[in-house]
Parts: sequence; structure tokens; C-alpha cells
Amino acid sequence: MHKQKYNIGFVSTRFAGTDGVSLEAAKWGEVLKEEGHKCFWYAGLLETPKEESFCIPEAYFAHPDNEWINRHIWGKVKRSPKVTRRIYDLSEYLKKTLYEFVENFQIDILIIQNALAIPMHLPLGVAITSFLAETCIPAIAHHHDFYWERDRFQVNCVPDLLDMAFPPRDVQLQHVVINQSAREQLALRKGVPSILVPNVLDFDNPPPEEPHPWAKDLRQDLGLSPEDKLILQPTRVVPRKGIEHSINLIHRLNDPQCKLVVSHPAGDEGSEYQYQLQELAKSMGVEIIFFGDRVNYRRRISCAGKKIYILSDIYQQADLVVYPSIYEGFGNALLEAFYFKKPIVINSYPVWVRDIAPKGFWVPTMHGIVTNDLVEEVKILLSNETYRQELVNFNYALAQRYYSYKTLRYSLSTLLNNITHQLS
Repeated sequence: MHKQKYNIGFVSTRFAGTDGVSLEAAKWGEVLKEEGHKCFWYAGLLETPKEESFCIPEAYFAHPDNEWINRHIWGKVKRSPKVTRRIYDLSEYLKKTLYEFVENFQIDILIIQNALAIPMHLPLGVAITSFLAETCIPAIAHHHDFYWERDRFQVNCVPDLLDMAFPPRDVQLQHVVINQSAREQLALRKGVPSILVPNVLDFDNPPPEEPHPWAKDLRQDLGLSPEDKLILQPTRVVPRKGIEHSINLIHRLNDPQCKLVVSHPAGDEGSEYQYQLQELAKSMGVEIIFFGDRVNYRRRISCAGKKIYILSDIYQQADLVVYPSIYEGFGNALLEAFYFKKPIVINSYPVWVRDIAPKGFWVPTMHGIVTNDLVEEVKILLSNETYRQELVNFNYALAQRYYSYKTLRYSLSTLLNNITHQLS
């Protein structure tokens, strides 16, 4: 990486919890710090070190001001002057705080994490776009998922602002995407080039073989007996994650000791889906355990006196990972299963088909339905230790080759070298 050291400011609506953007941003920060750069964090919700953080509550997508705006722009085709004024008022305030952030920490380069891709916080995107235009500060926009990939953003009354800021056409801004389709769509829709940087994990440093002592009560807290099989779905409870396929698979396994554990909460799309899943599981005789309120980014005791675990605690004790998503920007759970050497069953989502499967991974795959062949293969994976070890070791070695930190280090070096040339 380039010898010059920079103060780098990460900007998003949140850096907290176990969502893909927060996790991936933390990996970027880790690699940049290893290279001697300093990292600072701007968001509305932060779990980063206090001395490196600049928390502006209004920048969080769930802030009441932003939620009011969202209610008046999505699913609507006309906006009132009042809505326009509210958007710009909040945007101007946030832009002022971006100036403060850059000045306080003497920021040289900004890395915008998804805030210019998906408009969960429209005023923040507008604020960042104006700030970049006014300052010409070198910046990298890391796009995880675009608004045109999500149904709920299709009908709206803000096409002018989406065109301006999601993402902007800014000559100083380098764009990074996480899959090939996004790269093509960004070029087609916005006429801007981008660099493809896949999600990564530190495969050169494998996890400890034994579970952490903190997690000794995990199975008991899940309500599992020593004989039960922990089938993990490490996703949020939203419809595109396809949890009904996992319920169907476990039903078809016809083994009462197979228990489905969902590790993340419902997120920002309501609880109706979770209720429907509970009804479906009950009708199929499948035990489903929603454990999202007990999993976070650090181990601790909650206010209610219960242990809070981290995601790796559950991975290490899982017997099988299920990942039947219909759509994913990349698929962090896939890499995590490879990293923790767990067999994984997936649905053939587009990025898997196009970007990941051609690398040659050995993964039982459903194509929208649970077939008899898939059920039989999963039974073998759960019962045949030799077969399972051969599969997970093969996938680990391949993932280490394509999705390790050295891949990220090379990409970040390229991006920073481009900026050095800009500044010289």
C-alpha cells in the first residue's frame, strides 16, 4: 500500500450491529489501520471507539425526522413543497456536520459506505453529494446495494434527488461495487466506471477450533439438548432471505433433533413475515428459534441479565448453515460458513451463480425448491463426518485464495494510489 499515511473518514447512516455494511466497513478499517492509516467514523448510530467517532443522531435512518420523510416519499408520485423543504433542511444540517467531522479529525479521504447507493436516508445522500461538490475532497463510495435493486424504492416522488445523489456523477469520486452485475448496472444507468471489490474475511487467520468459554451456555440458552442439531440461518428476518425454504428443508429431513435457529432480528421491514414463519413452522412440526435479540457485536450481559453472544459463537456450534436467500448483494453468510468450516446449503441467488460459483465451490444448492436430491445430500452431510470434513476443507482453501484480506489490501492500495495521483 502507498507509503503516505492518511486520516480516513468513514461515513454512513450507522456503523453498529451485524449488518453487512457495518461488518464490511470494519474490515476495511482493520486493513487500513494495519497499513498505518488512521480511521474515523461518522454516522447516526456508532459502536466504534469514542475517540474515533463523530455521532450525529439525525444521520441515522431510523431518526424520527428521516422516518417522516420516508413516509412521504416512498410509494408516492407527488411531493409537496413541505416535503421538499424538510429534505433540504435536514440535508443542510447534515452537510454542516460533515464539515465539522472533516475539520475535527483533519480528514484527508472520505469512504462513504452505502449512503450513496441505497436511499434509506435520502437527506444524508444529498448532503454528502453537495459536500463532495463543494470541497472536492478525495472520496471512495463503497456501494453494497442500489435503490434500483429493491422493490420498495421503485415508486417514489424523488427521482430528481435519486438521479443527483444515488450515486452522484462526481469526477473526484471513485466507485466500488461488490458484484459484477452492479458494476454493469452502474455503468449503464450512471455512465460511471467502478472497481469490483468482493466481500472478504481473514482466511489467513482461521478461527480457534474450540468455542469461546463465554459460549458454553449457548445451546442451553437456545433450548437445545446435547443430541440436537443446530441448523443456523444467519440472516435477518425479511422475506428475501427465504426462511420458509429452511423450514421446508428441515421438515423434509424428518428428524425431530434438527432445530432451526435464526440469528438476526427482523430489521427494518416489520414483523409480519416472522409471524407467518412461526405459523408455517408450527404447521410443519419444525422448531424455529428466533435468537436475534441475544446476538450483537460484542459479548456482554444484557439489562435483563441475559448473556449476549456474538455471531461467531453460534457459527462455531452449528451443525449446518442454511442460506436460501432469493437475492443478496454478495453473501457474507456464505463466506462466514466457509471460514468457520461449516457445510452450507444455499439457494442459487444471482451473485452466487455469476460471481462465486464459477470459482468451483462445493455447495449443495437449491434452485427455488427443496428437492429430494438436496434432502438426501443434507442427510449425508449431517451423518458422515469424513464427507463433511472433506467438503469444508476444500471450500476453506478456495475461499482463502479468492476472498481473503490480501484481495482487499491490493484493491485498497489501488484506490489510494489513484487518490495520491489526484493530489499530486
